[in-house]
Amino acid sequence: MPERICLFGGTFDPIHNAHLRIAQEALKCCSLDRILFIPAGNPPHKDSAGVTPYEDRFRMVELACEPYPAFEASRLEAGSERSYTIDTIKRMRETLAPGDRLFFLIGSDAFDEIETWKGWQELIRLLEFIVVARPGGQYRIPEGARLQQVGGLSLPVSSSGIRARLAESGPTPELPKKVRAFIEERGLYGFGERKATALL
Repeated sequence: MPERICLFGGTFDPIHNAHLRIAQEALKCCSLDRILFIPAGNPPHKDSAGVTPYEDRFRMVELACEPYPAFEASRLEAGSERSYTIDTIKRMRETLAPGDRLFFLIGSDAFDEIETWKGWQELIRLLEFIVVARPGGQYRIPEGARLQQVGGLSLPVSSSGIRARLAESGPTPELPKKVRAFIEERGLYGFGERKATALL
């Protein structure tokens, strides 16, 4: 039976509850069968030296997805090559069955810049977009783009803010409990280092 499959890419450094909430809304609003969370292996817009190692980010995504049967962690962007969305989509399309529909979940700010992406014209031919719009947010829609909007979500969660609090062993209610436990176990984001230094 044909499936409606959605790709949700990002650095996920770390994945947090707002990511999961957005995916839940998309799942419901667009009648999706599966959402693949794809941690970027080597994101083109970030200095890879400052990004948490891929395997740690992938494991956090796995842990976050565990309670949700329709969510999967995907290794589509594993490896050292730059992670361009157009290449990811082409790899994914090779795995689709006849009749499957492919969607891409994206924030409105990123979608507003889609015409700066590598191979964007081909990208809008290959899939349908699910755009997450902030209340009152506006964005440009390129000619020929097919999209559905998930609106009304106001989720002011900052990954950089989460990382700063983790360095101080501070509270992170935005993180799934298993993700927080993994971060503590691995000592990611300098967990507890600032607090320890302050006590010296």
